[in-house]
Amino acid sequence: MNRRSFVRTTAAASAAPFVVPRHVLGGAGYVAPSDTVAVGVIGAGGMGASNAVPLAMMDDVRIAAIADVDMGRVWESVQGRLDADDPGRRQEGEALRDAYESATQYADFREMLAAADGLDGVVIATPDHVHAIAALMAMDRGLAVYAQKPLTYTVDESRRLTQKAAATGVVTQMGNQGHSGDDGRRVVEVVRAGVLGPIREVQSWTNRPNGWWPQGVPATEPAPVPDGLAWDLYLGPNEDQPYRPGIHPFGWRGWVGFGVGSLGDMGAHLVDFPVWALDLGRPARVETRHTPWGGDREDPATYPLATVTTYHFAGLGAEAGAADAGQSLAMTWYDGGLLPPTPTIAPDGFTLDPNGGVIFVGERGMLIHETYGTNPRFLANDPGVDLAAEAADVPVSLPRVEGGIGGHEMNWVRAIQGQAEASSPFAYAAHLNEIMLLGVAAMNAGQPIAVTPDGRITNHPAGDALLTRTYRAGWELPS
Repeated sequence: MNRRSFVRTTAAASAAPFVVPRHVLGGAGYVAPSDTVAVGVIGAGGMGASNAVPLAMMDDVRIAAIADVDMGRVWESVQGRLDADDPGRRQEGEALRDAYESATQYADFREMLAAADGLDGVVIATPDHVHAIAALMAMDRGLAVYAQKPLTYTVDESRRLTQKAAATGVVTQMGNQGHSGDDGRRVVEVVRAGVLGPIREVQSWTNRPNGWWPQGVPATEPAPVPDGLAWDLYLGPNEDQPYRPGIHPFGWRGWVGFGVGSLGDMGAHLVDFPVWALDLGRPARVETRHTPWGGDREDPATYPLATVTTYHFAGLGAEAGAADAGQSLAMTWYDGGLLPPTPTIAPDGFTLDPNGGVIFVGERGMLIHETYGTNPRFLANDPGVDLAAEAADVPVSLPRVEGGIGGHEMNWVRAIQGQAEASSPFAYAAHLNEIMLLGVAAMNAGQPIAVTPDGRITNHPAGDALLTRTYRAGWELPS
């Protein structure tokens, strides 16, 4: 019986699996075999390497396998840390190098998952278009899943992950690390406590993609596939097409078919706190306005450079800070360097962080925080009211995650071990992901979309086809 089978079997009989204390078996530094979590990393360079670093530095985690379509890029990610001036970053590089060198290596993650008997979980940090198929296959094999944001490429995929996670009962986590941060959890507590009064509006923004990856640009000319890149595997479920410079290793985020743009990337951090604090369900109406697509509008290469998406939520209850049953709320998203208007109640010299943030607009004033929920500030409608002082008196009601933002991956491991609850499991994260991607669906629709409570689009000729995609033969989603 491997460790995964052991944990799943004993968990059915007890709230926590039986583990022999380390000190009984071999002293303070000993790691019992039943404590060691074996992890595979799918997409081991770039962000995958960042996710793997804290795992590689944990005594009770073993990176047993890595899968990547470009191992040269993986080792560049390692070497970049080894060559850093900062001693701490070099130490990370050494741990990552040792972990990766001892891991079994695959080009095709499907082969890794087929030989997954020794694994307890997988980290998925591929481009967006591969997330869902990898996560579904892993959960089918009983593996815990840590999937980077956005959780999926389409709304339909998000719903499938929700269903699969519930059916299998495996530990899941989306890589929106701000959800584990102390500041973000404090924001949620303060909003829920009513310090701002009923929330009437929410605004959020990011500077992405400016300076990060290209959008609003036409396709580059086809070129030979770089040495070491398994392009057919890189395409995954995407349609057959030639390699084009600029997609790999990171520009894919702005390319249609591979990524879902700025809203999919940063919405997981910035839309998170309004959805969480206000317990928002599906929006009833979504509209996205934007600059021109990159290339032919009928078959664009890249997403627009800047967008403004407005979500309308109807029928909010008291748990969402509504003053009256049935109250509606508008949540507006800006990207590409666009910002919401500076609040009229702000003092002279007040500025919004151009990198990103959120404004909760309540009847009594505003709460403004930066990306990941950090640096919350208050503006009161009444100059004589000290909202910050009132917020300080709000009791702590949400559990704090060990390590905060930096402990998001470790929290997932602790959840696998039965020592913690996952911070952002698919039961929550997939719903957040769906709300984000409905904004992308509205952008593809070219008009406002009406969404029914059960998640259907009723006012567009394409209808629910806006919520899914076509899959290349051999890369269809598992049932």
